[in-house]
Amino acid sequence: MTIAPIRPGSGAPPVQTLPPGHWHGRIWVSDTPLTRPERYLGCVAEFERSGLWPVLIPHDQRFAANGEDWIDDRGRLAPAQHRVASADPEAVLARWWDGSCCDGACLRPFGARFPGLARRTARKSDPLAEAGNTGSVLAARGQHRLGLVQTERPADIPALLGWTGMIKSTDQVAELSAVLRSWEDRFGATLIVLGFDSLELSVAAPPRTQARALTVAAEHRAFSLPTFTGQPGTLREYAASLVRARHWRFSWA
Repeated sequence: MTIAPIRPGSGAPPVQTLPPGHWHGRIWVSDTPLTRPERYLGCVAEFERSGLWPVLIPHDQRFAANGEDWIDDRGRLAPAQHRVASADPEAVLARWWDGSCCDGACLRPFGARFPGLARRTARKSDPLAEAGNTGSVLAARGQHRLGLVQTERPADIPALLGWTGMIKSTDQVAELSAVLRSWEDRFGATLIVLGFDSLELSVAAPPRTQARALTVAAEHRAFSLPTFTGQPGTLREYAASLVRARHWRFSWA
């Protein structure tokens, strides 16, 4: 497959040649894992004229052991991109916030009420360049197939596909994409990995102080409670791991 321009008025010639693959509904997926990680970087570089955003699809032994592929063998929600813009990310996270936690100590300095959205961080690197570099590093470290989705912005991909990875927590995939849009705008956080029940983002403008990271950590906890409860420590300790971190991981396993 060769990436060809698909946006109206684009006269640029196709450049990036891809490994063999097939369309699975709205996502094109390579048949085998990437053997040349630089291809991911190349797809990111082509995004502005191709309109196809690349995601890495990690090997998942839970399905491989039975000869299955979650992309084809598990259901999807109805595409919901048309509802993303109408979702308020702060209201969404406030509704998803679970104020219960042991004796409350693990949520300090917050409590039963969601503290609101963190302020944006000044960008010092380009989000697309950050995504390309981080994605190519991840591709070199593990087995990932390449996925391509036609979209205006990476945050919309879960809603476009009707992704069900967060179904244990919510079936409102448009709201999930609304939060991802907000993180794109405030932190240059860009979707680079799409698993069956996991997401990974590159982050061009992470929080640079513990105080700012605390509010971001609260957003993460509301977004994916299993990610927070799956690691030891309090919200303060989780926040410390986010200071200057350029890679965010979420799981609903």
